[in-house]
Amino acid sequence: MRVTDAPAPPIASSAVRTVFLGTSEFAVGVLERLARSAHRPSLVVTRPDRPRGRGRRLASPPVADAARLLGIPVYQPESVNSPEAIAAIADARPDTVCICAFGALIEEPLLSAHPMLNVHPSLLPRWRGAAPIERAIDAGDEVTGVSIMVPVAEMDAGPVCLQRKEPIRPDDDYGSLSRRLREVGGELLVRALDERPECRPQPDTGVTIAPRIEPSDRRLDPGRAPADLERRVRALTPHVGAYVELPGGERLGVRRAAAAELQAAADGAPGELVASGERLFLRCAGGALELLVVQPAGGRAMDAAAYVRGHSGKLSRVA
Repeated sequence: MRVTDAPAPPIASSAVRTVFLGTSEFAVGVLERLARSAHRPSLVVTRPDRPRGRGRRLASPPVADAARLLGIPVYQPESVNSPEAIAAIADARPDTVCICAFGALIEEPLLSAHPMLNVHPSLLPRWRGAAPIERAIDAGDEVTGVSIMVPVAEMDAGPVCLQRKEPIRPDDDYGSLSRRLREVGGELLVRALDERPECRPQPDTGVTIAPRIEPSDRRLDPGRAPADLERRVRALTPHVGAYVELPGGERLGVRRAAAAELQAAADGAPGELVASGERLFLRCAGGALELLVVQPAGGRAMDAAAYVRGHSGKLSRVA
């Protein structure tokens, strides 16, 4: 647990005094917008430092780093629902607790202790859960958005105060779409604090769940169609990453790909990597996925041509 102290700026008479709960890079953009508004947080609560990267060095969550740069006090409890955390939040005297991509459930009695608003990157009730952006891209949705809602005990099921749509472009990956959605999220949160709109219950129909990304989700299953696999790559790039499983269990990361027509794909088994000139393809159900940017295990990302040149003796070739 860590608390970083910094002087709080004076609160304007029209401001809503806020505490912000968030952890991920997505939440950073929302925090930065909130900090530029009249509702600048008096405290940021985030998750504890964790080992990250190949060296497994202890590192702060992105929100902790951003809050310190903004000069906002940071509190990192092991559990936000502990009595100590509840008391620390109460000591900040929030009119509203703002939540975005915190990564842990808010439980009673904290859930009812203060008015709360949550920034959720989907058009609720579609894609309730931990991975709404990834699941929307993976499902082939043409539109998503952001909802400002009141958290309740059931995951992402609370009343919705504001929503705004955002189209999903054919070339969007997680990185490009999440950047736009966090900008929308920051603007909508400030608007909700400014205007105090009425919050309405979510409809009972149209509910879909966006479970967190599991290790098995990252593997590109050659039994699926090329268009499905292309969406999976975009949904997991650049933060998680999809991969092709090679003979012997080695993994080849796939950072960019496109559904393709490969005439000779029907002549081989799904899952086989084949080269055509300096182009690289994965045979899959009903066609092939062209691998445009790949990342060998333990190596750096490279374009397919460089990979083909370095592995020409190990790849099947087609015209």
